[in-house]
Amino acid sequence: MGLGYLFIAGFFMLIGWLVSSRLKSKFKEYSQIHLSKDLTGAEVARLMLTDNGIHDVQVISVEGQLTDHYDPSSKTVNLSHDVFYGRNAAATAVASHECGHAVQHAQAYSMLQLRSAMVPVQNISASVLNFIFMASIFGGFFAHSFLPWNTAILIMIACYGVFALFAVITLPVELDASRRALAWVRTRNIVTPGEYDMAKDALKWAAMTYVVAAIGAITMLAYYVMQYLGGRD
Repeated sequence: MGLGYLFIAGFFMLIGWLVSSRLKSKFKEYSQIHLSKDLTGAEVARLMLTDNGIHDVQVISVEGQLTDHYDPSSKTVNLSHDVFYGRNAAATAVASHECGHAVQHAQAYSMLQLRSAMVPVQNISASVLNFIFMASIFGGFFAHSFLPWNTAILIMIACYGVFALFAVITLPVELDASRRALAWVRTRNIVTPGEYDMAKDALKWAAMTYVVAAIGAITMLAYYVMQYLGGRD
């Protein structure tokens, strides 16, 4: 893999861990402050869906922490236990954000459709990349005779190109969902001005995880492109 790969991967793993830790810290902090409206995350989610004329999406509780997501295939807003039952600004922020994705889906938001279409391609790319890595580690000389280095690195460039594109497309999808969520909680008077600031800050740190992922994917793509070009000299 090379020292360059290990350095880049290690660096972005560290940055990702720091951002994730900050997000968890913010969520914990804002979870301590009871929402003035006394609504749970589940109640906020159902209310936002109803206000947007969405009646075919279920709000359900799932295991884990920060495992919240919207599943367009099953039309479910999946909220972690703390968000589903939480009566605080953090739970409100996350619940309304995930409902933002449901609104995107209902309105056929183009970037969400594009991201959904890319999921199978991303999964295939990940499987191909894992195969190449395993072959290079355990296959030794056999791997190089079976799959020449230039061919392997071109395949890796294609895979990282998919990852980078997926990560870049994800950014506007996530930012738009947060924008919809914050606009709704403010106009619906779900939160006070102080609670709004907390919800906005929580979603900002959530968005940072996607920013780091996008920069990391683009950097890794650039690294392998330079490796390929350098190997041709």
